[in-house]
Amino acid sequence: MIRTSGESESEQKVIDDIANFGWHCVNIHPEGEHVGYAFTVGLFKTYGHPELIIFGLSAKVAHQMLSIAADAAKSGAPIDLTKPTDALLNDYMCCFVEVPLSQYYEHVGFCRWYYHGNGFPLYQVVWPSLDGMYPWHDHASSNFQAAQPVIGAVSGGT
Repeated sequence: MIRTSGESESEQKVIDDIANFGWHCVNIHPEGEHVGYAFTVGLFKTYGHPELIIFGLSAKVAHQMLSIAADAAKSGAPIDLTKPTDALLNDYMCCFVEVPLSQYYEHVGFCRWYYHGNGFPLYQVVWPSLDGMYPWHDHASSNFQAAQPVIGAVSGGT
């Protein structure tokens, strides 16, 4: 079950964007020690594709990357979330980490509102540093790790 009407302007914008574009992008601005992030709402309803979340990038860059993934889902050739891809960032391989339900409440409130709970899959897009490291690498800088918290379990091989 999904929401079909909103009680506020921002809620109605989410519903209207999903109706018009197939998805909506929510941007959460950095505040205090919390980094900014962006996530999708509607990919699962519209295309059967997991919702996506990305941390630590400007709203513009995050939206561009999420748009690429949404366009791929819309075309019927979604990005394979089980392996790294350079489809989102030229010359850099992004990875995907499944986000556990325990993280939904803190990070994707509009998704939970839209779907009336946690009935949708969510994956984190993890981007590499300029030298090709991911936040879980031993030699990744602490600043880089802080800029991009990984909120799911990382599987081997990445």
